[in-house]
Formats: sequence, structure tokens, C-alpha cells
Amino acid sequence: MKKVAILLLASFVALFAATNSEEPEGKKGFLTKQWCAERGMFKDCRLEVITCGYAGCFKDWNPGDPIKNDDYVLYVHDEQKMYNIKLAGLKPHQLDKGINRDEVTIVGKVDKQNGTIQAERMDAPPPPKKSFFKGCL
Repeated sequence: MKKVAILLLASFVALFAATNSEEPEGKKGFLTKQWCAERGMFKDCRLEVITCGYAGCFKDWNPGDPIKNDDYVLYVHDEQKMYNIKLAGLKPHQLDKGINRDEVTIVGKVDKQNGTIQAERMDAPPPPKKSFFKGCL
């Protein structure tokens, strides 16, 4: 009888947890740094901006200085809105596959009022296929 009661209690707890858990939401857009998105520099964003935060920053930045990892944004084309990304379940190096690329999906808790995403997971599209130029130069 005790085993049945414990089993029944465990199933109620599992059912309660499943109904009250929030499902993470995903947003798809262009993943870049805030400095580039504010200036509309999407495909032309320089790689030094990823390391230290703004163009020309290597003049002031020395190897060994901390890398700026707190200003990643996802620009969602459908909403014409930028979402700041807070790394909840991701490490900064996991965003490298999707940086400066379109169609990147960030999955996590979305706060539309503050414009932030607590990122738990990132899905990047496959890299572009290699092409061969045929023709005269």
C-alpha cells in the first residue's frame, strides 16, 4: 500500500511540474555585437568588434585584456527589433558558430519589455557551401 501511495504521489508531482514549467521560446535573426547592430553594419562587422567592443579598439586593447562578452544581440528582421542576449546556459565560445550570420535561432526565456533573451541554446544554420568561380578574370 505504501508503494502505491508513493508512486501516486510521485506521478502527481511529475504532472504538476510538467504543467507549470515554462517552455523556452526561440527567436530567429541576425547574431552580432551591439556596436555593429546600432550602426547597421551586419555583414561588414569587423572581427575586432567581437573581441573588444568597437571598431579600431585594437589600438587600445592589449593581448591578455579581458574579452568583452556582454553585448551580443539578436536582430529579429520580422519585428525590426534588437534583443540583448544574456548567457544563461551558453558559454561565449558557443556563439562563435553563429556570429555575424543570419537565420540564427536563440532559444531561451524572452523578455519582450526589456528586450532581452536568457539564452539556453543556439542553433546556427549550416555554413555556406563552397563555390567555384567560372569565367574570365
